[in-house]
Amino acid sequence: MNPGRFLLLAALALATLGLPHAARAGSKPVLVYYMPWHVAKPHGDAWGWHWTMDHFNPDVVNASGERQIASWYYPLIGPYDSSDPAVLEYHVLLMKLAGIDGVIVDWYGFAPYLDYSINDRATARLFACTHRAGLKFAICYEDQTISHMIDGNYLAPSNAIPHAQRAMLYLQTNFFSDPSYFRLKGRPLLLNFGPQYFLAAPNWADIFSVLAATNQPAFFTEDIRLASGAGAFSWPPMWMGQAPGTAGVLSSAALKTYLNTFEQNAAAWPAFISSAFPRFHDIYQKAGVRNYWGYLGDANGETLRQTLGHAMTNSSTMVQIVTWNDFGEGTMVEPTREYGYRDLGIIQDFRRQYLDKDFSRRTNDLSLALRFYNARKQFATNSAASSELDRVFTNIVAGNLPAADLQLQRLAR
Repeated sequence: MNPGRFLLLAALALATLGLPHAARAGSKPVLVYYMPWHVAKPHGDAWGWHWTMDHFNPDVVNASGERQIASWYYPLIGPYDSSDPAVLEYHVLLMKLAGIDGVIVDWYGFAPYLDYSINDRATARLFACTHRAGLKFAICYEDQTISHMIDGNYLAPSNAIPHAQRAMLYLQTNFFSDPSYFRLKGRPLLLNFGPQYFLAAPNWADIFSVLAATNQPAFFTEDIRLASGAGAFSWPPMWMGQAPGTAGVLSSAALKTYLNTFEQNAAAWPAFISSAFPRFHDIYQKAGVRNYWGYLGDANGETLRQTLGHAMTNSSTMVQIVTWNDFGEGTMVEPTREYGYRDLGIIQDFRRQYLDKDFSRRTNDLSLALRFYNARKQFATNSAASSELDRVFTNIVAGNLPAADLQLQRLAR
């Protein structure tokens, strides 16, 4: 499907979305949903599935210098490896400059099954980097992993809850105990993308029973709150765009209905998380992986502006940006060749408007992160330059951008 034919219609529709807004938001954390699953040469031994989907070949380079990847969109730095320290520094510096407070990582556990342990190692490296940058960190646990491990004969059904308990203990030891882990009223934030396997609230009570009293999580599930949970989070409702005669396009009316219904339900919950997203344009059908999930147009940034403005000004506990880097579904706000820094610039503007009128970062400041990344790559084996780049990182995090700019200029000479 060509999204261009729907662009004007989507833009006009979003302009009249008419979602109810409060007069002004108070202090509200803004976290971005992050995928740690990218594997790429030369940092990795091969191109990972999320760049290839067993259909695309990133070793093929077109006339524009772009590798063939499993996405309609192309990262500004090209396809990368989620364990590459230079990439992680680049990402967290962009977040810091964009006014994002932290990350929520899509976590598949620690088991040596499929790519779960590889992703877990990348998650730990990201966590160390967010800690250095003064960003918060949280986990979204994918309990669909239990189904996959059972189907693959790696895990017996009788061991499902014990395995999930071990996963929680792992989180407690490796993440919850760190002061930079995001807590809500003293409890570690834990999201679940579902649930997809443990559907009953008593299951989760059993799973969390192994945790210390101080680490009983503030637990949020997708769309619908479990009885034992703190609340739920919204997500692009692409299932609403699959009705007959819609051509897979999620209409503004359907989006408005979803967001309003979600918040009506959330009024009875202790808390809820409101998500903002720029678009949805997945590549999975073209790759032959799954059926078409629908399309939500970018509308020249209006989709992000509308959903972010709504999330900033409603009574949600926090804002979740969906996503940093899900290139397969096209929801990323990470800079791309197609959109540049536009989406991060929108986040800056809305932070300034609704959360912090003194927030001084502008779109032009975001290029510091790219210059830093390029210098890291250029001077990877130069110990003196690497030490200077460590100081550049510290200066950007501290907000001393003129000093960081001068340091990068000197290194470029």
